[in-house]
Amino acid sequence: MALLPGTASGQEPAPDPRIGLGSGWLDAQSASSGLELLAHRDKPAGFVNPADPGDFGFAGSDLAFGGNHAYMGNFNGFNIYDISQPTNPTLVTSVVCPGGQGDLSVYGDLLFMSVEESRGRLDCGTNPAVGTRFQGVRVFDISDVTNPVQVAAVQTCRGSHTHSLVTDPDDSANVYVYVSGTAGVRPATTMAGCNNTPASGENPARWRIDVIKVPVAAPEQAAIVSGPRLFANPETGAIDGLQNTPPAPTHPSGSSWSPSPVTDACHDITAYPQLGLAAGACEGNGILIDISDPANPVRIDEVSDPNFAYWHSATLSNDGKKVIFTDEWGGGTGARCRTTDQPQWGANAIFDIVDGKMRFASYYKLPVPQTLQENCVAHNGSLIPVPGRDILAQAWYQGGVSLLDFTDSAHPREIGYFDRGAISPTSIMLGGFWSAYWYNGQVYGSEIARGLDVFGLRPSQHLTEAEIAAAREVHLPEFNAQHQTRISWAPSFAVARARFDQLSRTCTSTISARHNGPLTVSGVTCLTGATVSGPVTVRPGASLLAIDSSISGPVSASNAAAVQLYHSTVRGPVSIIGTMGGAAIVDSEIHGPVSVNGGTGTVEPIIADSTVRGPLACTGNVPAPINLGAANTVHGPAAGQCTGLD
Repeated sequence: MALLPGTASGQEPAPDPRIGLGSGWLDAQSASSGLELLAHRDKPAGFVNPADPGDFGFAGSDLAFGGNHAYMGNFNGFNIYDISQPTNPTLVTSVVCPGGQGDLSVYGDLLFMSVEESRGRLDCGTNPAVGTRFQGVRVFDISDVTNPVQVAAVQTCRGSHTHSLVTDPDDSANVYVYVSGTAGVRPATTMAGCNNTPASGENPARWRIDVIKVPVAAPEQAAIVSGPRLFANPETGAIDGLQNTPPAPTHPSGSSWSPSPVTDACHDITAYPQLGLAAGACEGNGILIDISDPANPVRIDEVSDPNFAYWHSATLSNDGKKVIFTDEWGGGTGARCRTTDQPQWGANAIFDIVDGKMRFASYYKLPVPQTLQENCVAHNGSLIPVPGRDILAQAWYQGGVSLLDFTDSAHPREIGYFDRGAISPTSIMLGGFWSAYWYNGQVYGSEIARGLDVFGLRPSQHLTEAEIAAAREVHLPEFNAQHQTRISWAPSFAVARARFDQLSRTCTSTISARHNGPLTVSGVTCLTGATVSGPVTVRPGASLLAIDSSISGPVSASNAAAVQLYHSTVRGPVSIIGTMGGAAIVDSEIHGPVSVNGGTGTVEPIIADSTVRGPLACTGNVPAPINLGAANTVHGPAAGQCTGLD
């Protein structure tokens, strides 16, 4: 049995280093695993109250990214950072524009900003006693990031707590913004048509979202084009057709619901336009939405959960087959990661999506308790693009940042973290990570009271150097958490090696010394620095993974799941027929002919940077073999699909 590092046989594992961290606003102790703090920038003047770092009026909020810039929201406006050097982010511009919540999205030269509070002014003025009230979505021209200019401001009846950018794959001329307004309905004196009538009344401002259409070339023409009733009962037509009262008088913990799970709005909607799908976290319910017609979204499924106080945000897996919903039990201001709090409270709920329906798979909650002085609950995160895995970087307010692997939706697990001690040693002061998002190689954290953090991934037993390198090869022109785009990976050595590393975690037997005589492979057999004195036969459905190994004899495989040879020597021919999962011969030396035929699957067979002392023949592989741009040395003809790989 392998022992974890630093754990001796019979000893209790060491306590989690996050327990007992010293407190402080800008000097708290920290602990990390799998994440390295690369840079920190304090909140700039004008966006923090030094006398009260947790002042809601200056809270740091959500992040968006475009090109080499990070856009950091704040209840008092927003800041733009140059992140072309992630280890040295520099402040470019600060825009004072009060109104909370300040969530941002970026699309080309346009920036969208949510404004919820009645103190917001149309002109971004700071005196709430004068000027025209504004609650809704602002649109800025950021073609000059040193001088953002507001070009539109679309008023809504409940303001904009958050918003979601939605693109139409068939219409590049327009972009849509789904507005999630959760504030009270504003008086009609500040916006005509607003009313707080019951669901049975005439066109109530509740139980809907607002859809804004923005012509990209003329953003000043942005306007509301529809108000979809996503919560309606399809049989009765009642617009309040989902959860409208708490499922029990109190939360299962015995406390008040805080917030109350009443579905009259969505908090966050995450759109995945390439799939025509969105997931809505809508107070008392989680919903799936058909967005194939962006102006007219339609609910296709809904779920509820008696443990969930407030469905807050959603993240879809890259393949769209899973969705994670978060529960902001306590509203983000309470201590909800105490030892007395159950793992299904203030947690994530993970669902598999099958035929357009959601099936509950599991809960996940930060696995280490936090103190009574730390507001802590599930909050915003995004996918880390490791090929073949579903990994989420997620903020937990003063619970820090957690890296969650939900590849197995029924058994999610933490694979890394970063955490600081409480801001105050004596009382809860609003702070911690609002969001943690991966963007082009790093994880960026918006710390409510402290500022901007930049993290790098570090190799660990849970995440290899190759997996990290493969993720870093994915570069996006922009990123908005509530607008997911399909991630794809170009073939590369890092991607190929990442897949090898992932397969190696499934080894059913490992040989790391000498094996005398023939070897028959069943299950997943891993050779690591091994010497095999004899032929190797891979049975149908089995996998052979060899690295830094030597085989004195032929290697033959028929209908195997995978055959991968890295930095190895085979003193004999290699024949791989009908491999289903993947074949790879990388930086290896084969003393004999190589044939790779009839492979099937989603991954190209790879023969790269290797020496073949004989002919190389490949036929009938779908997809065809590649060499990743690293030619092989072939002492014989390279024929069939392998022509040109030498």
